[in-house]
Amino acid sequence: MKFRKKPVIIEAEQFIPFESDSGHPLSNVVGVFLDLESPTNWSINTLEGKHQVTERDWIITGIKGEKYPCKPDIFEKTYEKVRE
Repeated sequence: MKFRKKPVIIEAEQFIPFESDSGHPLSNVVGVFLDLESPTNWSINTLEGKHQVTERDWIITGIKGEKYPCKPDIFEKTYEKVRE
């Protein structure tokens, strides 16, 4: 059997960290936090637990409000921008 994913419009933001005026690292996406235990120094809590986040990952908000990271190449192959 084969299945096709139902078309669902999602919200997503690309993660691009920056420094505050005082030099502290900050996230441009709500939910992504500084995590010195992560190899990338950034993480997000998902329904499956904590996941590391890399600069330029897309942070997707799912249909139930959950957030999860997606690598840019996978995001580009899976999603297209919706015209409003």
